Amino acid sequence: MALVRSDSPAPGVERLTLARPGMHNALVPELLDDLMRALADVSRRGGCKVVVLAAEGPAFSIGGDMRRFRRERDGDLLGYSSALVGRLNQAILALIDLPQPVVAAVQGVVTGGSIGLVLAADLAYLTPQAAFKAHYATAGFGPDGGWTALVARLAGARRAAAALLLNRTVRADEAVAWGLANEVVVAERFEQTVLDAARKMAAYPEGTLRASKRLLWRDRAAIADDLEAERTRFIELIATPAAQAGVDDFLRRFSDYPDS
Repeated sequence: MALVRSDSPAPGVERLTLARPGMHNALVPELLDDLMRALADVSRRGGCKVVVLAAEGPAFSIGGDMRRFRRERDGDLLGYSSALVGRLNQAILALIDLPQPVVAAVQGVVTGGSIGLVLAADLAYLTPQAAFKAHYATAGFGPDGGWTALVARLAGARRAAAALLLNRTVRADEAVAWGLANEVVVAERFEQTVLDAARKMAAYPEGTLRASKRLLWRDRAAIADDLEAERTRFIELIATPAAQAGVDDFLRRFSDYPDS
């Protein structure tokens, strides 16, 4: 079953939806592979001028699947972690490299490395229920998904440090003030606002849209290097006793964490 659904809500607009709501769209290799296949298909297909990235369920995505990390202790934890973060980095760069502009429609919480899927979009709209939280300090992991590669670029190093080192929740209004999103929209108008923005862009000349996006992401190579540095640090920490204890403690404290 596909973990990313695709549909066309308007002419020239393709919507890709993370569709693992029972797991709050937790990141696993299968979901990231589906997302990259969908992005590759959109990139090749004619007629699409704008992409909307959305998600089903109450959360946009809760980051890496913590129960999967615990189960992988009995297998190849380092190999799994390296592959997962590597795929996440590829997905982030695929969003940046996509010729079409991307609009992130964030209807709920975004934790851990999932923030990279939002920040690699060109525009981001949030509901009031949306929020960003790192959770690395509580789990004992190294930051991934662009918390140092993208949050620091968009919001500044001091704000990124507060989010990471103090495990600070960044609420929707604050995310806009920090430059991590464009607008907070009430739930009743959210889907229409996102679609209106996508339609507006789709009415403009394709060449202008694509040129603007490429120029805005001209530091792509540096971002790729920073994402790889995050992956290296993530692997260094994932098998340490502190990280293992952090996973167990996290799952104890969040007893309602979904089980795949």
